[in-house]
Amino acid sequence: MSNHQAVEMYNFHNWANETIFKRLKELPESVYRQEMTSVFPTAAKLMAHIYIVDLCWIYVLEGVDMNKAGADARLNQEEIENMSLEELEGAYTELSRRFQDWIALGQDLDQRFMLDNPYTRKRDTSYAEVLFQVANHGTYHRGNLSAMLRQIGQSSVMTEYALYWYNE
Repeated sequence: MSNHQAVEMYNFHNWANETIFKRLKELPESVYRQEMTSVFPTAAKLMAHIYIVDLCWIYVLEGVDMNKAGADARLNQEEIENMSLEELEGAYTELSRRFQDWIALGQDLDQRFMLDNPYTRKRDTSYAEVLFQVANHGTYHRGNLSAMLRQIGQSSVMTEYALYWYNE
């Protein structure tokens, strides 16, 4: 397994998502689908979004053009959004294994490739930068989730990188 900092950041992302799933399972079941006016209308839709975007990025790492990767990742969006918390957690565990399997292949993470991002433009990037993006995107939305939970009177859980250091 690579000791590249990008892999460490992906491992942090995975740990933080597991920590959030654990916290959500501790809350009343209704909280997961409780409607609110926020960045996402429910915690379920936010968690599904993290999963769908991670799915898009693993497709990209596996060599799929980003346009197709995004379309393929969103194919079952409604089904993913309607999964129970436990079902989504299981799907995320499988997706995490795909990332770990890809990492275990030993790809040179500093290798550059052309990313044709349909939301912006083409960009020369590296596999490491994709892993950093996955971790950063998840961190952003886990922060959204913490705020959403507090908005409805529930506490969240810390998922800071510095806390991860002590949970390895």
